Formats: sequence, structure tokens, C-alpha cells
Amino acid sequence: MTAQTALPAILVLADGTVYHGKAAGKIGTTTGEICFNTGMTGYQEIFTDPSYFGQLMVTTNAHIGNYGIKNDEIESDSIKIAGLVCKNFSVPYSRKEADQSIQEYFEGDQIVGISDVDTRSLVRHIRSKGAMNAIISSETLDIDALKKKLAEVPSMDGLELSSQVSTKTPYFVGNEKASYRVAVLDLGVKKNILRNFDSRDIYAKVFPAKTTFEEMESFKPHGYFISNGPGDPSAMPYAIATVKTILAADKPLFGICLGHQLLALANDIRTVKMFNGHRGLNHPVKNIIIDHCEVTSQNHGFGVVPEDVRSSDKVEITHINLNDQSIEGIRVKGKKAFSVQYHPESSPGPHDSRYLFDDFIQLMNV
Repeated sequence: MTAQTALPAILVLADGTVYHGKAAGKIGTTTGEICFNTGMTGYQEIFTDPSYFGQLMVTTNAHIGNYGIKNDEIESDSIKIAGLVCKNFSVPYSRKEADQSIQEYFEGDQIVGISDVDTRSLVRHIRSKGAMNAIISSETLDIDALKKKLAEVPSMDGLELSSQVSTKTPYFVGNEKASYRVAVLDLGVKKNILRNFDSRDIYAKVFPAKTTFEEMESFKPHGYFISNGPGDPSAMPYAIATVKTILAADKPLFGICLGHQLLALANDIRTVKMFNGHRGLNHPVKNIIIDHCEVTSQNHGFGVVPEDVRSSDKVEITHINLNDQSIEGIRVKGKKAFSVQYHPESSPGPHDSRYLFDDFIQLMNV
């Protein structure tokens, strides 16, 4: 399908706002929570990030698909976004190394999208009104029928989604003879996190989301990693209990994104659904321990309650978001455990924060 022959499509938001555009990807209907990412590149990695499971992605960059699709530039084995909203859906691509067009990619993974939308207007609307559910359709333009279907979509608040994207069976990554072994609790882990472990002489065993501490401990790991993932962390009592057990055993622990929120919950710090969330490649964060600033890659719609962190006698703040002063990193007092809200593996994004993987190795050496 080309832009000239694309069928009409429609986007309806939960507050009744309607946007018209053209069909992109599979002809059909899809629903989810609408969010936006401000990254200028890395659309394929964004599409395949399990943390976006159940969400409709609005890309603020004007051209999506222009450098094509390369089969190995993925963060999981399939597209995880529920649908795409963009300005220009660029089916012809410029990169010789690309394996296929974005249209072929979306059709292969059965992903519905809409293009030719005024994404500047849409993002301003979401920033003003907050995150909400939405529906995209290229098979029906009946707004009343779409509103009726949209009303049946559950809120992201309270949804447990990690068990749906987690591996079903354990698997290994890296060299069996590596210096370190790390047990990875897969709540939607990105492949580049595992690549960062492998490149640091770590042999990782990746476990399904609901694996017990006792089963992971049988791997005899030097440390534990709690991954990123989708959904509401407060709806994951099984994972909170696992983190508490790891802490009680005084094992080295590192959490990213959802893992950060679960570490907070395990220390009686509440989480909250954010008005818009943080999604992009250019969020400034300050490491207040070493008085150093870094540009970070982020993707989260939930956060920890700042007041709870500041009043806690169990954790201390390590990182602060310089845009809104939200808590971006904590470490547990008296334990070898820390976490960050952002993505130091940065795929896509800057590499300013990859030192955190080295910090984790230092903890395993203690």
C-alpha cells in the first residue's frame, strides 16, 4: 500500500476527540492507551519494546519508516505496540541494508496504524488532557460504533501485563564460563539490556515473570536483575513479593523502569499513574550522588510517589529528573540494591547512563 492508494482511517480518543487520516499497516481496528514518544530515531526499537504492550504509539518525528526495517534491530521478537499514529508513514526507504518496508513489517505482525495525522495537534491535546484510551480503525468510519467499542477497553491503571509478554520458559544469554551469573526476572526485558550484560562478562539466565526466588537461586547467581515491562506495578503482588525475598536474602539487585517501581513498592513506597509519562531519548537526569548530569532514554507511564521516597527511612534518592523533579533513581539503605526509572541500555538513545551496568558488577564484587 502506498500513500496515494491508502484507505481512509480514523482515530477516536476517549474524550470524544476525532482525527482523520490514512490507513497504515494492516486494515483493521485496534485499541489501547495513547501515548507519544519524542525520539528522532529508533522507531523499530520502540515498536518492539515490550514496555509499550497495549499502547497506541504517537511518534512526534515527522517521518516514520524512511530508513526501512532491519530484522536484527529489535528489542523483542515481535512488534509490541497496539497501533501506530504518525504524520508520514514512509513506505519507500533509503537504507540499502534494510530488509523490508515498514508496510510489509506491519502487515506481517498484523499491526494497524493511521498516518497523515496532525501529530503536533494530537500531542498538545494529550499533554493538556493526559493519557487516555483511544481506538484506530481503517475498516469502519462509524464514530458512534467506534466510541461504543472504545468504552469497553480497560484503563491501564490496575492492569497486570508483564506476564503476557514475559518468556514462557527460562533461557540463557552469554558465555557459560563468564565471570558473573545474573538471574533476570523477565517482566518484558529488552534485548539490549541482555546484550549489555553479555558484553560485561555476564552469563544471564532469563526467568518467566512469576518465577520464585527459590527457583532463580538454584542458578546460583551473583546478582538479580528486575526488568522493565508494561502495565501497573501495583497490580503485580507476585513480583513485589519476589523483590522482597531477594532483599531479605541480601543479594545484589538492579532494577530498570518497572523494576525500579517494584523495588520502591517492596520498600513501602507507593507508585502512581502519571498524567502523561516520560517517553523519549532526551530526558535530562541528575545523579545527585556524584553531581553529574546525563541525557537519558525513557519509557514509563507510572512513577514512584516523590513524597514517599523523601520520607522513607529505607531508601535514598540517587537520581532526579531535571524537567519535573520526579524520582529517577533510588538505592536501598543497608542493602546491595539500586534502581533507575530510565533505560541505561539506551536502545535507542544516548549512552550516558551505561555506567550503571558497571555499578551493578561492582556490587556483585562486594
